[in-house]
Amino acid sequence: MKIDLRSDTFTKPNQGMLDAIIRAKVGDDVYKEDETVNALETRIARLFGKSHALFFPSGTMANQTAIKLHTNPGDQVICDKYAHIYNYEGGGASFNSGVSCKLIDGNRGMFTAEQVIEAINPPDFYHSPLTTLVEIENTTNKGGGACWDFKELQKIKSICDTNNLGFHLDGARLWNALVAKDEKPEDYGEIFDTISVCLSKGLGCPIGSVLVGDEHLMKNAIRIRKILGGGMRQVGFLAAAGHYALDNNLQLLKEDHIKAKEIASVLENCVFIKSVEPVETNIVIFSLNDTINSVNFIKSLMSKGVLISDMGQGKLRIVTHLDYSNTMHDALLSLLTTFIF
Repeated sequence: MKIDLRSDTFTKPNQGMLDAIIRAKVGDDVYKEDETVNALETRIARLFGKSHALFFPSGTMANQTAIKLHTNPGDQVICDKYAHIYNYEGGGASFNSGVSCKLIDGNRGMFTAEQVIEAINPPDFYHSPLTTLVEIENTTNKGGGACWDFKELQKIKSICDTNNLGFHLDGARLWNALVAKDEKPEDYGEIFDTISVCLSKGLGCPIGSVLVGDEHLMKNAIRIRKILGGGMRQVGFLAAAGHYALDNNLQLLKEDHIKAKEIASVLENCVFIKSVEPVETNIVIFSLNDTINSVNFIKSLMSKGVLISDMGQGKLRIVTHLDYSNTMHDALLSLLTTFIF
């Protein structure tokens, strides 16, 4: 039995989702005539209390579009040192928008309002880049699926308003945060100018992310998507998967979170483990004892049918997901309990 816990992007559509895809009514989305994707965009925009939404083939493209909507070349974006837009989007912020990133040394990918104040460049000091955008990621990937304190986000929003800064949320795993903390999407819509949400991670779709915002920002989003090569045709087949996921898979995230916490609990009692980071959602990040080679450890697990990720700097990652069954879970816990390395 293969147990793939490298990422929640490895899920495949179940029969119900495949049926929804087959039944989808489609048109040419470049002409905005695909009724299924139009309906999904409207649905997700309303979820967050925004007027507009746009479907993207990837979360990276959605984030890159948001950065370009908020900035001009030469500007600077404030984000955490663990931010996806800085670490995992191929340098797109500098290539696509001509901006630099002011990195905050936060805690597990999260920072405070006071740190934002300290990071803002004086707007009248023309020797430094003009700060125009604050970006946060919820949940934090490299921070181990950590969830932001909503009250801290409200404080940061107030600072953004005072300093005329945009506020973007990379919500690739926002669905996990909403479920874990029993929060409402419309509350996030009130404080963020733009939000990207992913359908192909925890919700199990084969592809797709959606960027939401209000008209004054989003009116140019489709032009930027076109420039980035994101114009699609009968994309309603993919949007149908998104509808199915929102109807059927959203609350299943709770099960992923429970399994992740149970894995962490077992790891904490393993003699080969140095530390396990706190688990709030579906990501478990842990470190091995200093005497253990992580590459050999991963290979040893792989020989037993278990795949995990190496995040570098001594950190290993396990991500639970929709296709990680109860049978797989029981088998993994049993293996870890008896695993000798």
